[in-house]
Amino acid sequence: MRLYLQTVPGAADAPRYVQITLEQDLLGGWTLYRESGTQGGRASMKREQFLERDEAVAAFEKARDAQLKRGFRLMFAQGLEGPYGR
Repeated sequence: MRLYLQTVPGAADAPRYVQITLEQDLLGGWTLYRESGTQGGRASMKREQFLERDEAVAAFEKARDAQLKRGFRLMFAQGLEGPYGR
């Protein structure tokens, strides 16, 4: 699953972005990547690992909700499933 969120650009400022990605590894665990920065500028990436899918999805949704509350807008979503999808 992957989300790309972005702020509304100001008059003189480049827009900020956040990309949240959830991937399953080869051993059955889950990794949550959170990348953020200024469009065309520096970025930082954080990584969290989870053993259970439900924990990973909950962390993914929490990260998404936190960014939406900060004023980011969803620009792109890939691989999102329904609540019972696998």
